[in-house]
Amino acid sequence: MNPRDRSLAVLVAVLWGANFIALDFGLGHFPPFFFAGLRFAVLLPLLFFVPRPDVPWKWLLGYGLCFGALQFAFLFVAMNIGMPTGLASLVQQASAPFTVALGALLLRERITPVQIVGILTAVLGMVVIGWHRAQTAALLPMLITVCGAFSWALGNLCARKANPQNPLHLTLWISIVPPLPMFALSAAVEGPGAGWDALATVFDSPTGWYALGGLAYTSLLATIIGSGLWTTLMGRYPASRVAPFSLLVPIVGFTTAWLVLDERPHPVELAAGAVVVAGVLLGSLKLTRRATPPGPLEPVPIRAT
Repeated sequence: MNPRDRSLAVLVAVLWGANFIALDFGLGHFPPFFFAGLRFAVLLPLLFFVPRPDVPWKWLLGYGLCFGALQFAFLFVAMNIGMPTGLASLVQQASAPFTVALGALLLRERITPVQIVGILTAVLGMVVIGWHRAQTAALLPMLITVCGAFSWALGNLCARKANPQNPLHLTLWISIVPPLPMFALSAAVEGPGAGWDALATVFDSPTGWYALGGLAYTSLLATIIGSGLWTTLMGRYPASRVAPFSLLVPIVGFTTAWLVLDERPHPVELAAGAVVVAGVLLGSLKLTRRATPPGPLEPVPIRAT
């Protein structure tokens, strides 16, 4: 990746890391399934001004279902039943080793032994976090978050297969997928009027104003800008080169959760999180064979300065 694209990948990680605070604000007022549908429904009016991307419908719908609907449905439910915001930003990054493994399995992308070691290291860190969570009867939120990470990885592959000429158009057009199934789930699970009642009272309470700010951030900055840039990079490079940049997300997530929400993760989870980040970083390495140095009788070329 060139320096400009690396900078864009870092920007996406920062936007997505801070996005977990916005999600916490939104879930403080809206039910999770309703909020998952609402964050995409507010983008639908933009589609009147954006042409449909010239990609097969199966990849557009697959990206919308996996990245848009399933990922956020799992994530929002997990956060709503007790998944700490900072820890959620970490566990979601299981999408990176999932993406590398699925890219090798389904897209036949080459995976190196070093990447395999990285994936196994990241999985080990996740297992330790899961074990520690199980000691406090809080394992279920983590497992649900892992399901969201797996859905994100499937969405990454759909975006890569779609390979749109204008990735922002694809990012916006997946908004047609999540609203209906999420609103239907909300009506069935959360109650027919729960989400709409929360929407009707959004201006009547402090939590409503925070939720509006969270909705604006997650829809505009995290989705349009963040996901648009991410889709661009996924279409430009192999999935195994792009996905590991998401390892920066938990660093931003933990930091913002500490500063804004005063969350203090357990030392065991921090240590295991460092193992996860190290594993994802190792899985991103693409080692090349070093050039053989010139022999003792061979002239060494001198570069002009």
